Amino acid sequence: MIDFRYHLVSIVAVFLALAIGIVVGSTALKPAVLSGLQQTTAQERKQIDGLIAQNAGLKQQRDAAQQFAASSEHLLLHGLLDGQRVVLVEAPGAPGGVTTGVAAALTQAGAVVTGQLQVQQQFFSTGTQATLDTLNHQLTPAGVTLNTVTAQAQAAELIASAIMTSAPPGQFPVGTSDSVDAATLSGYAAGGFLSISSGKLTARATLAVVIIPASPVSTSDTNTEAQNLVTLAQQLSLAGSGSALAGQLTGSGPGSAIDVLRTSGQAGHVSSVDDADYTTGQIVVAQTLYQQLSSGRPGNYGSLPGASAAGPSPAPAPSPTTSASATSSSKHPSGPGGAARPAASTTVSSR
Repeated sequence: MIDFRYHLVSIVAVFLALAIGIVVGSTALKPAVLSGLQQTTAQERKQIDGLIAQNAGLKQQRDAAQQFAASSEHLLLHGLLDGQRVVLVEAPGAPGGVTTGVAAALTQAGAVVTGQLQVQQQFFSTGTQATLDTLNHQLTPAGVTLNTVTAQAQAAELIASAIMTSAPPGQFPVGTSDSVDAATLSGYAAGGFLSISSGKLTARATLAVVIIPASPVSTSDTNTEAQNLVTLAQQLSLAGSGSALAGQLTGSGPGSAIDVLRTSGQAGHVSSVDDADYTTGQIVVAQTLYQQLSSGRPGNYGSLPGASAAGPSPAPAPSPTTSASATSSSKHPSGPGGAARPAASTTVSSR
């Protein structure tokens, strides 16, 4: 039988061996190990310092590019969207800086922002699909057959029909009246599926910009919220003359609506800009809407995978009536670069 004394001796032997190992390691091995650690540390510190300097240089270049873009914006955009009316549609969690910056660029391009509509989280919830489906049937005008199947897609189709048009200003779309449009929006608002923060959206827009969330709810392309945002943008484009998804750079990656649009082959009607938190991206939002108007061709722009270029090439030509007075508008800061931007106003247009 193994007694307690045997266990005690074994434990003492283990600690004695450990102590001897520490002594040997701290005397015989210490100089070589310490020298190697010091060399490794010095190399890593040099690499870190180099990366810090490189990052600072890139930040300076970025800031300079944004300042240049802000100072050139009136030349790039003046008159580009004259006579057009644009509605801004914000997804849950959409960054306010993107909305403000895009509105400023659109105003600089001569467009009228008819208002801002916020899609609520309930719109995307699977738990409210039955309620949304019932509401869709109630709000579908008599004699109208919807072209979509899912509850969210049908709601997107009805909302788009209430706020978009491809008809010239002042002309009513056939079979649609103000009362029907207002009832549609009021119905979805009362159900908690959307809200209107500004403007009279029944003064129909010709173009739309959908601001995606600051970060996607998941990084999977099967993200249903992102897929439904793409569907909404498509319906807005089909009911009007074009639409674009706009997002900030850190929120337009895997799982975002922009990523879903680009990887699913659904970009036939909708443009996308993945760096709309920067002045350059906000300019490109206006340019790609013009591109859709003039050629019917959408584009995917920015710096993330799936973007074909930084912006349309060649860049759209602005109105030849550009004058020095375009530079005298009031300024306000916008975008991570901190560059000055022309102030935007949300104006309600009439049909």
